[in-house]
Amino acid sequence: MGCLGNIIWFSCCGLWQGLSWGLAGILWSVTIIGIPIGQQCFKLATLAFFPFGKDVQYGGNTLSVLANVLWMIFSGIPLALAALINGLLLCITIIGIPFGLQCFKIAKLALAPFGAKIIYT
Repeated sequence: MGCLGNIIWFSCCGLWQGLSWGLAGILWSVTIIGIPIGQQCFKLATLAFFPFGKDVQYGGNTLSVLANVLWMIFSGIPLALAALINGLLLCITIIGIPFGLQCFKIAKLALAPFGAKIIYT
């Protein structure tokens, strides 16, 4: 199911969500201070492109909390709202519920991406 789910996901909504994470990464990488944040965006873009078969484990330290606050102010809220709206629209139909749940996973990650690890299941 993971491979088929990723193919359908990529064609329906994964492409634009992954590109939005990539754009956020490019914008953060313009400054030297933002390069670590941009690198994290590029890592999470791979999850946005193909989320099936991957899970997110949250954790972190004080530095990741500070980075999450900075991230949420500048980039996290728009990315989370886009994924949340997409997830709500996908959950209208029974067939779209698994895809909507993946959107909710990405929306939660968009609010606090630092200190989170992607685990391949």
